[in-house]
Amino acid sequence: MTRDEMTPDGMTRDGMWRRLLIALFVAAVAFTGYHAARTVSDAIYWNAHRDEPIERWMTIGYVAHSYHVPPHVLHRALNLPPAPDRRPLGRIAQDTGQTMTQIEAKLTYAIVHARPPYPPPAPPLQSSSPTRSKS
Repeated sequence: MTRDEMTPDGMTRDGMWRRLLIALFVAAVAFTGYHAARTVSDAIYWNAHRDEPIERWMTIGYVAHSYHVPPHVLHRALNLPPAPDRRPLGRIAQDTGQTMTQIEAKLTYAIVHARPPYPPPAPPLQSSSPTRSKS
């Protein structure tokens, strides 16, 4: 082995590459393990929180996820734009001048009619995109 192939700490270049590859492999395994654990954790959580009673602290997205309905169905039921809304239902009730009982009734009606045997509602139309006419 020549002096050019040695690093100042006495390691060969092959040894440096080997350590780098091992470090990258360990990082990839750690990354994969972390995301696998999160996926399993989320699956367990949502399995246990299916069809939870609607409460003030919930968001439209949470209710949609819990009841397995598209969020736009719940937005439409509350006469809200289909854009994501992170406000809790209690705040939506307050902002729209409705009671929480009214909000809950509207959401429950929409959920019941969005699930089988009723046909699924169509997604909202995208009015912001320009339409092309065929010539």
